[in-house]
Amino acid sequence: MSEPRLLVPGPREPARFDEAAEPWSATTGFQPVAATGGVPLMDIVERFGTPAYVVDEADVRRRCRAFRAALPEADIRYAAKAFLCRAMATWIREEGLGLDVCSGGELATARSVGFPAERIVFHGNAKTPHELAEAVHYGVGRIVVDNLAEVARLAMLVPHGHRQKVLLRVIPDIEAGACAAIRTGGEGQKFGLSIASGDAAAAVARVLRQPELRLAGLHCHLGSQIHTTEPYEQAARVMVEQLAAIRDTYGIVLPELDLGGGMGIAYLESEHGLTPDEYATTVTKAVVERSAALNLPVPRLTVEPGRAISGPAGLTLYRVIAVKRTLTRTFVAVDGGMSDNPRPSLYGARYTARLIGRRSAMAAREVTLVGHHCEAGDVIAESVPLPSDTRPGDVIAVPATGAYHHSMASTYNLTGRPPVIAVADGAARVVVRREEIDDLLRRDVGL
Repeated sequence: MSEPRLLVPGPREPARFDEAAEPWSATTGFQPVAATGGVPLMDIVERFGTPAYVVDEADVRRRCRAFRAALPEADIRYAAKAFLCRAMATWIREEGLGLDVCSGGELATARSVGFPAERIVFHGNAKTPHELAEAVHYGVGRIVVDNLAEVARLAMLVPHGHRQKVLLRVIPDIEAGACAAIRTGGEGQKFGLSIASGDAAAAVARVLRQPELRLAGLHCHLGSQIHTTEPYEQAARVMVEQLAAIRDTYGIVLPELDLGGGMGIAYLESEHGLTPDEYATTVTKAVVERSAALNLPVPRLTVEPGRAISGPAGLTLYRVIAVKRTLTRTFVAVDGGMSDNPRPSLYGARYTARLIGRRSAMAAREVTLVGHHCEAGDVIAESVPLPSDTRPGDVIAVPATGAYHHSMASTYNLTGRPPVIAVADGAARVVVRREEIDDLLRRDVGL
């Protein structure tokens, strides 16, 4: 690997990505020592302990700028469910992006840093009455209606004399995503309003009858870890056709089309993510061409990247606790596991890993990197090449852990969640502190 890339593009400098960095963040390098954001990773280990999440602020900002550059006429809204804390919300706000939230907690985090309400979209297939009320009270820019019952429930919460802009989440019936558990664009999923069943059309009619609501456009989301542009092209065409059908039925032209997110990233050295430019070229062309064919004004596009912004910016540091060799496998056990990274056990996700902190002249061998939890499925990575002299006390870095790691972390086996350490310009700081035993016991009120 090359020297750590420490330069951060200024606000007017085009964002560029070195594909050789995948799946590591843009400022991560390993010569002369492993470092991210100009901070040696072993310094982080010594100061903050392990396991620890590390987030590269410069990489987050560069990816925000890349989406804005690729889609200058679109609204880019970061999908907060991938990873959100106050620092992340602040970076997103400062980079000029909007925020897609799907819970009261995510909305509260956004509010705590003064995130502009107009730039927030509130999602969710089963929003509670309290969550809807909080969203309306804060004045979020859009609420995505996901079911028929939500129309009247939302309208009742809008103050007299106000109108809440809404989007309708429509099922385009397109299957896309790395595995069935993260595909959300088909008829068999819990999300959205079916075109085929007539629910989507019924929802349009209901919203238009509510003076408290203003139908701004349509929304869809296909799934996650999509590495090709074809599903997005298909979805764009289906959704534009639905906009045309609404025009033909009601004589109104809806100005907005939100195509969600789901762009895939690299988790292994052999993989490459879907770049903002690749996505933008395909989707923009499809929307413009289909709109022209249907004599429809081109809608304003919204996209919601989450993992594609935060995923590659993160890595996790672990300390090796034990090395165990059986007749068929070598296990390297570390001090974290499925409580800080549930994706392998949930989705069969694959990761790579690297020994840091010392040089080894020994040949690599394939090992199974496992956690310390009392669970056979507590596997972080299968068939990972690590030096054959890997031993207790060593430190292992796992890349591409900036999305759906901290946000999905648990306290399984009553293990506290790791801290989040932000690095930038040669400095490291805690943005989410480590969860200690006292934190866990504080929730337990006793007999």
